Amino acid sequence: MDLTPRQTGLADVALALLARDGLAGVTFRTVAAEAGLSVGAVQKAFPSKNVMLAAMVSRLRATAASAALGEPGRPTLHGWLTELLLSVLPLDAVRRDSQLQANAFSELAAYDPAIGAAIAASDHELTSQLALLVRRSIGEGEVPSTVDPDAVARLWLALAQGLASQLLYAPRPEGAVRADVALAVAKLLR
Repeated sequence: MDLTPRQTGLADVALALLARDGLAGVTFRTVAAEAGLSVGAVQKAFPSKNVMLAAMVSRLRATAASAALGEPGRPTLHGWLTELLLSVLPLDAVRRDSQLQANAFSELAAYDPAIGAAIAASDHELTSQLALLVRRSIGEGEVPSTVDPDAVARLWLALAQGLASQLLYAPRPEGAVRADVALAVAKLLR
């Protein structure tokens, strides 16, 4: 979704409200108050709440990319997948907010086909790239040829989503999470 600078700023305000107050706390009125604008100004930027939600999804996807981890799959696929997963887990306030936002949209996806399609497309893009990396690692001999690259990609995503949700209500020290993630990734690649 192409956003104007005003829409981008308001979507970011709405995402901050979402992380702080949940989806019910995101209204034209609360976004306007938080942004220091009139309700009319917000409605001019977003003619409906669905348009505002779509802008929020767009901004979340644009800002949720994890920090560069070097060349994908290097120096080892196991190490890279472990670090990638740790980089997106809610182990600090910023990533916790991102996960709260993502969870809210995942819940909406069951009822809103457009949001569901956007999340499904994002998931497909990620799992396709991960499967390519697994295939490359099989070809290089790092991963056994008996490993199913598509299954690894789907299971890695399921692990990421499940562990991220779990850490929201049962936080654990990063060292303990790191050990579990490294073990899980090792098992996925066997």
